[in-house]
Amino acid sequence: MTGDAPSGRQTELVHGEQRATVVEVGGGIRTYDVGDRHVLDPYPVAARGDGGHGAPLLPWPNRIGDGRYSFGGVEHQLALTEPTRGNAIHGLVRWQSWLVRHQEPARVVLGTRLSPQPGYPHVLDLAIEYRLDDEGLTVRTTATNRGNGPAPYGAGQHPYLSPGAGPVDDCTLRLAGATRIVCDPERLLPTGTTTVTGTAYDLGAPTPVGDRVLDDAFTDLDRDEEGRAWVALTGPDGRTVELWADAAHPVIQLFTGDTLAPDRRRQGLAAEPMTCPADAFRTGDHLQVIPPGDAVTTTWGVRLR
Repeated sequence: MTGDAPSGRQTELVHGEQRATVVEVGGGIRTYDVGDRHVLDPYPVAARGDGGHGAPLLPWPNRIGDGRYSFGGVEHQLALTEPTRGNAIHGLVRWQSWLVRHQEPARVVLGTRLSPQPGYPHVLDLAIEYRLDDEGLTVRTTATNRGNGPAPYGAGQHPYLSPGAGPVDDCTLRLAGATRIVCDPERLLPTGTTTVTGTAYDLGAPTPVGDRVLDDAFTDLDRDEEGRAWVALTGPDGRTVELWADAAHPVIQLFTGDTLAPDRRRQGLAAEPMTCPADAFRTGDHLQVIPPGDAVTTTWGVRLR
């Protein structure tokens, strides 16, 4: 291509057969492959990232209804970045430039400064480490409050697990989460919770995706001895992409990509680790508050089996 890529500088990581590309615009991950097999569904270098592909969601994941919330007794109004539903969506850094702070062949640290602005009058220093090793890709996000007062905060990221060749319809999916967060179908804001037992959302065992449509958050997640929750997507080639999220992530959102462009829809399954559910700035549900000078770190990862 000629000119700059819409996602800015491309930083390549290599470890054995593993290759990944992280990008300047939004600080996200554009590609992750093992050999000739996609692990994360990519987007083209000549295109802007669609549907949040690979993007960090900071300082909140998902939606804030009306973009309006109260913090410390002060009302704040964010820009409505999902105007059709009247929401502020997926934070403030998706189109911000991130600079390379440290780089090695299989590791890079990107950073950006989130400055005070209408709706979010706080200062956060944000850093994301991407690392490839024998266990796969690990992503570590750190937010440091550089302001003079406490800052509300939530974190998430938006990778799409790849089925290999073909759509997600031909895959099986597993996520052991006992509870689904129920949302208003028009605005996709939480209205309550329900158990998944005995329903179509019980994904504790490998379940054919078929034509099911998912844009749902799950919580009360089963965890391993290290406190990690897991999502597994097995493609028609028999290979399984496994995403894990540490104990700082009580919620994982699954999205089958049905609202993407026709040539992009259902080509990957978004599995979004989140530290809080949608609307947490208004409800306080799992919302973190970072004191001045303190930092919060969260970690997730993905691998191919």
